[in-house]
Amino acid sequence: MSFSYTRTIRFTDTDAAGVVYFANLLSICHEAYEASLAATGIELRTFFNNPRAAIPIVHADIDFFQPLFCGDEVAIALTPHALTGDRFEITYLIQAASMPTERPLAKARTEHVSIDPQRRTRQPLPPEMIHWIESWSD
Repeated sequence: MSFSYTRTIRFTDTDAAGVVYFANLLSICHEAYEASLAATGIELRTFFNNPRAAIPIVHADIDFFQPLFCGDEVAIALTPHALTGDRFEITYLIQAASMPTERPLAKARTEHVSIDPQRRTRQPLPPEMIHWIESWSD
């Protein structure tokens, strides 16, 4: 089951044309990621400052199907998928919160790799991340 996150688009999320700037929607997707981690009991301060494990984003892409404007309320369905023992991806489906069954406004994807932050070498995903993936996968 996907994790659901709702957010109102703010003026600061938009560009000079009055629509959401692409990098800002990726940032909003990251907010959803952080909320999903917390919802499974992962303490964010520890997670993002762990000296034994880091999980950087190594790839991101985003497609827009309709413009998003200040004041729009969006619902983000986040679904993680394990790719290998040290790598996973997250898909984000961004829809109007008032019409979640309508055509999506945008979709995004990020790929993450588990590394030892001291040696910068890949390592298996920590158990809490495997639990997180299992909690929100389809």
